[in-house]
Amino acid sequence: MIRGRGWTKRAHAGPQPFDTAPAPLLSGGGRENRSAGCTAPRPGFSCARMTQDPDADLVRRVAAGEPAAMRAMVATKLPRLLALATRMLGDRAEAEDVAQETFLRIWKHAGTWRQGRAKFDTWTHRVALNLCHDRLRRKREVSMAEPPDLTDTAPLPDAGLGAEEAERLRVERALQAIAPRQREAIILVYYQEMSNIEAAAVMQVSVDALESLLARGRRALQQMLVQDEEGEA
Repeated sequence: MIRGRGWTKRAHAGPQPFDTAPAPLLSGGGRENRSAGCTAPRPGFSCARMTQDPDADLVRRVAAGEPAAMRAMVATKLPRLLALATRMLGDRAEAEDVAQETFLRIWKHAGTWRQGRAKFDTWTHRVALNLCHDRLRRKREVSMAEPPDLTDTAPLPDAGLGAEEAERLRVERALQAIAPRQREAIILVYYQEMSNIEAAAVMQVSVDALESLLARGRRALQQMLVQDEEGEA
């Protein structure tokens, strides 16, 4: 359960299906690099220096300790942060834990955010992604320390699934199988619908590095999908 200073969110057990994958992702195409009127940044540069952040007033109120402002923050940010964490981790319950911790950090540290360094939305995504990477790192450490489980726990194909749902689940499995940084780039650009510039700011890399991650991630995703099809044949 996600709860805090005046907010509550019921938890759902187990992973949840993702939304339908964006068509350009599955077709191998790219997305337009929408710059929102800002030129491509060098690493660490933020377009927030050039525009008024739409969250600035709400952040100020949260920093002042207003519970109503925190509730408004959760209502505004929760859906995107929860979707981000779910796609990064492949587990809804863990994603809700990440969202809860993200909002607790916002509540405690909102006063440390400074407009002009980074957009607040960039800052919140960065916090959530860092928490996701912490969990992924712990999973890797546990899996390396424990003996391998030779039991085949792969879910059996469900012949009753519709074509759209079956495709969505295939993409979900493939997305979880690619490298975390490639997955992160794909999620930010294709699912969170950030521009390349915005996604690069969240990941703290150059736009060129982001585009390289996207290209490698798309290739890896397509390879996983092809292997999945061949395995079902």
